[in-house]
Amino acid sequence: MNNIYNNELQTRIDMMTDVCVNNSQIDPELYGKYEVKRGLRDLNGKGVLTGLTDISDIRATKMVDGVSVPCEGRLFYRGIDVKNIIKGFIDEKRFGFEEVTYLLIFGKLPTERELKDFRDVLNELMTLPTNFIRDVIMKGPSDDMMNSLARSVLTLHSYDDNPNDTSLPNVLRQCLKLIAVFPMLSVYGYQAYNFYIEKQSLFIHQPNPALSTAENILHLLRPDSSYTELEAHVLDIALVLHAEHGGGNNSTFTTHVVTSSGTDTYSAIAAALCSLKGPKHGGANLKVMKMFDDLKREIRDWKDDEAVSAYLEALLDKRAFDNAGLIYGMGHAVYSISDPRAEVFRGYVEQLSKEKGLEEEYNLYAKVAELAPKIISSRKKIYKGVSPNVDFFSGFAYSMLGLPLELYTPIFAVSRISGWSAHRMEELINAGKIIRPAYKSISEDTDYIRLADRK
Repeated sequence: MNNIYNNELQTRIDMMTDVCVNNSQIDPELYGKYEVKRGLRDLNGKGVLTGLTDISDIRATKMVDGVSVPCEGRLFYRGIDVKNIIKGFIDEKRFGFEEVTYLLIFGKLPTERELKDFRDVLNELMTLPTNFIRDVIMKGPSDDMMNSLARSVLTLHSYDDNPNDTSLPNVLRQCLKLIAVFPMLSVYGYQAYNFYIEKQSLFIHQPNPALSTAENILHLLRPDSSYTELEAHVLDIALVLHAEHGGGNNSTFTTHVVTSSGTDTYSAIAAALCSLKGPKHGGANLKVMKMFDDLKREIRDWKDDEAVSAYLEALLDKRAFDNAGLIYGMGHAVYSISDPRAEVFRGYVEQLSKEKGLEEEYNLYAKVAELAPKIISSRKKIYKGVSPNVDFFSGFAYSMLGLPLELYTPIFAVSRISGWSAHRMEELINAGKIIRPAYKSISEDTDYIRLADRK
């Protein structure tokens, strides 16, 4: 009886959906007529200027003879090239994510003493309320880790003695608390899913204050808590490269928009999480992984350039993988000639592939990275160059680290909470008007019709 009812209900909803679609379609030509920047981007893909930030900068063009032309991409955190930041802490054989988090939020590189004090604060905040794991995470396991993470963040509001206070000291406390517990919320959410839904063994480790964020993630996730030094450093570099990416990306812009309304920290960060969950944003590396899984099944000889090229052609022709006509991991909304994050990360991914005995897989990635831009450029008229983005390599790195697919996007969030926190503080410090863009109505005036007279 329930199945019949559900089928009938779904039929009604399908019919209602048709009505909604038929009466909600907008003629695409009207966007040009009224000069509407769809997606807040112009025809060349350049973002519409909607705010100012001092937190990070993305550079993908340079001026040559008064003309803007594409150049090698560069990413700056508080004016410092991220390549130099990574080189700095790698040369000193240190982990860098905590240092970068300090830099993003406070606008300066910490001294040795400031960095130690900052880590001590994060360690002190690295606790969850009594029974939170049991009552919140374990009692409501989800097969979607981002939903689980967002729910946990919103629930923490109820455990905060001063949740709605938007004074700067209180918001900073809340942000640092979230930065400290995000690894726990993410990994514990996965462990609950793995136990209740996948019927696997349950492991709940306490975080170790002596470890870096990257080390703690591997410690919390793995049954034996073991990891190699290279594994931890590769994950740390991934966290650094994903920590911030300008104010214009979807989740960071969401943080600004929601913060401008005057709402609490937990609501603002939950909104950012919901944005990041989208496959067009934080879930992109999952698509890359699944595409490569399909490629490996379809091609026998991974060294065969012609076979790999034919597969890439089939992707663009919507004859392979998900038939979407896309080569995932190629191209970026801002970068053209190169994504600096991919350029930095690639070398460490290659090192890890050698440690794991997966050099053939890395060589396949390298081959696609070489062939895909040429094939795309020959097939499509594009206004700028195309190159591998950071998602192209991050999924492969995460798979070599043994991270389950379900945690790929939450690990992104563990990193990006640093940038979101910096932008929330920046929005509050420079508080102005609520962010409210304009939408032009194209509806024509229509008379009201009495219910009995409607057809």
